[in-house]
Amino acid sequence: MKKLRAAFGYLTLIIIAISMLYPFFAMVNLSFAENSEIFSQAGKIFHSPLTFKNYLNVFEEIPLSTYFMNSLIVAVITTFGQVIIASMAGYAFARLKFKYRDLLFLIILVTMLVPPQVNIIPLFFLMRELHLIDTYQALILPGLFGGFGVFMMRQYFLSLPKDLEESAVIDGCNFFETFFKIALPLALPAVATLAIFTFVSSWNSFMWPLIVTNSEGMRTLPVGLAIFKGSFREVTLWGELLACSVICTLPVAGVFLLGKKYFINDILQGGIKE
Repeated sequence: MKKLRAAFGYLTLIIIAISMLYPFFAMVNLSFAENSEIFSQAGKIFHSPLTFKNYLNVFEEIPLSTYFMNSLIVAVITTFGQVIIASMAGYAFARLKFKYRDLLFLIILVTMLVPPQVNIIPLFFLMRELHLIDTYQALILPGLFGGFGVFMMRQYFLSLPKDLEESAVIDGCNFFETFFKIALPLALPAVATLAIFTFVSSWNSFMWPLIVTNSEGMRTLPVGLAIFKGSFREVTLWGELLACSVICTLPVAGVFLLGKKYFINDILQGGIKE
């Protein structure tokens, strides 16, 4: 009976995995097809002949390398900044006792309930007053702070035993040394999870970069891809769009594969905590 349940469970997971991976496989597969053959071969698992023309053409049609570098710079800096800020804030809320601590944490939780679209107009006026429109600062600064990251890191630090930190204090470590040498290395699973979520969110961000960028040299990949798709053409270049979509997906998949070990460990540890 147990073997039957296990086999049914694995079969269900395989079916779910195939249903989720097939659209991505189809996108990669059709990105190597001629534009005239994309719809005729959409249902085929493999097609021939393969061509790299779409990938070459997309770099000629739009400044894809510029869009890619802009997205990479914004996503990397935003991820690094939010991980550091959220980790330090979460550790402070978990270990320090200060006046109005619970109230401040409640306010941070409330910010998680506010839709991001509500903040767009005030943020835009703020960036305009600071003369940061169409700059990297405007793309990066709003993403450095997030209530979800502070909440997740606080909960993880609360689950860690205090014995090692107390031993470090006895050995002469101050608060910052205890955080960077003891607490933060122990929280690597949570840090990796937050980094993955932040990178994916920043990389896929569309509305905010669309609003605060004016010049082509500051556009990010999602904005550039949308403009390329909506440009005035008699025929939509589906092959180039699919190729550009594949290029947009590769960094996200790479970040997840790099942090997969810590991400899975974080899920497992969360499942076995009492």
